[in-house]
Amino acid sequence: MNKKLKISQSAASVITAFVGVVILMVVFSIMNPNFIKGDSVMSLLRSIVPFLLVGIGQAYVCITGNIDLSIGSVLGMSAMISATLMCKGSSPIVAVLVAFICCMAIGFVNGVLVGKFKLPPFIGTLGTMTIGRGIAQLANNNYNTDNIGSEGAAQVFKDLFYYGKTLGLFNGVWIALIVWAIFFYILTFTRSGRHIYAIGSNVDAARLSGVDVFMTTTKAYMVSSFCAFLTGIITMAQSGMGSMDAGMSYEMYAVAAAVIGGVSTLGGTGLLVGVIAGAAVWAILQSGLTFAHVPVAYRNIIIGIIVVVCVLFDVLRRTGKIKAKKS
Repeated sequence: MNKKLKISQSAASVITAFVGVVILMVVFSIMNPNFIKGDSVMSLLRSIVPFLLVGIGQAYVCITGNIDLSIGSVLGMSAMISATLMCKGSSPIVAVLVAFICCMAIGFVNGVLVGKFKLPPFIGTLGTMTIGRGIAQLANNNYNTDNIGSEGAAQVFKDLFYYGKTLGLFNGVWIALIVWAIFFYILTFTRSGRHIYAIGSNVDAARLSGVDVFMTTTKAYMVSSFCAFLTGIITMAQSGMGSMDAGMSYEMYAVAAAVIGGVSTLGGTGLLVGVIAGAAVWAILQSGLTFAHVPVAYRNIIIGIIVVVCVLFDVLRRTGKIKAKKS
């Protein structure tokens, strides 16, 4: 009964998130009819991509009952390392591979700190967040990189990860959808996915049931780092250069996409379908408030309030302050 109740609560959160997407689209369309025109919709889809990718990674970690504050710094590392190497003459394949190895190393370290040594995830990933940002700054000696170029392999790289289209959709959108589909399958239909939910629900019970808590936690953090790495590559392809500030505030974006989509910050519940809606809500708010000429300061206040309310509602529901109806 408890498991069924959790599933029904997660499904209700997902439905609520998608209803929110529809409401926001209608409201901003009324405020500005250009909001739903063809080019604007395509731009909106591309703006959802980074929020969706980091939201997937954060969702994996949150379902285990942890959090990843290093996700923005890993994104910045990915962009700076790959762009620096490409500017120094390395092929895009080599540059992306080196960035991938460095980013996955951060994910593994997070898993060791939290899963093996039992560091509070806030402290452990706060430390790797700072380390990752330092590496991003040192990659090009505390300077943003030059433009990676617009010819040959560099242009192929940018088209592959951002500007190119396949079947009418930008490649970045396809990449995000494929990544989501893969991790949705893993989380929903595999033993690894069941273990992730198990340790988020009750880590001691999961351990007694034979779940390798350390390996499962590490896998979740490495998924998060992979999503951040890929977001950094897409971000770099979009700008054509590496920026030391890439990924700033993406910790909040990732948490927002996951939580608005119904993933519990207390662990054990949440559906990856909801992250699509959570990322869409976040992107629509950003784009819609920009269309409405709302100042940046007010935009930040509005979005911050929404995130806090979503997390507060989840905590109150999970602690019994808000009673859920039994099916």
